[in-house]
Amino acid sequence: MTAAVIEARAVEKTYRMGESLVHALRGVELSVAPGEYVAIMGPSGSGKSTLMHIIGCLDRPTAGALLIKGVDTRSLRDNALAQLRNSAIGFVFQDFNLLPRLTIEENVEIPLIYAGIPARHRKKLAREVLDKVGLANRLGHKPTELSGGQRQRVAIARALVNDPAIVLADEPTGNLDSKTGAEIRAMFTELNRAGNTIVLVTHEREVALDAQRIIHLRDGLVSEVEVVRDDLA
Repeated sequence: MTAAVIEARAVEKTYRMGESLVHALRGVELSVAPGEYVAIMGPSGSGKSTLMHIIGCLDRPTAGALLIKGVDTRSLRDNALAQLRNSAIGFVFQDFNLLPRLTIEENVEIPLIYAGIPARHRKKLAREVLDKVGLANRLGHKPTELSGGQRQRVAIARALVNDPAIVLADEPTGNLDSKTGAEIRAMFTELNRAGNTIVLVTHEREVALDAQRIIHLRDGLVSEVEVVRDDLA
């Protein structure tokens, strides 16, 4: 059996707000296989954004364990955790998170800078991945000169440029019209068919149905695992 690329074991997350404790996650169990496409759904306050931040190594659980590619993140210091995050995980956000003063090529290069890749090789990799998302003719443009769909394509290119084991997408179609959103959804499907592991948070069932499994969260727990299609090789 193939080892999981993501494994959450009894993950809990508690926040203190004033004198009160907020239990955002209450013991989440989750396993994602390499090459799988998983959607996470749940009502507001269910813990899906908190879970995404923990899977993305942007936050640490209060209790339980998160393993990424078999590495128990509890054993990692902050610098090592940041290195794992940069090398193993690509992020796509609802609001794109592009730097407006940089060209799209420079935006895509950012993870490579953190990884210590030399400038000439950075440009080669950035241009290759921008070509893959259909933006090879826009290298020198700023994000403000692009449509919402094009900006999300840049964000996807930036997520892919380090060849990560996992692509995490947080409401990636949330700021797009239906036609553009459908194009971005098709791109995620193609990425998954090419072997990328994708974990996507969405409140739209239509978007979640692109995945192989839907993990439903409620009150900080997995309430249901819905199998959409069983085509994982």
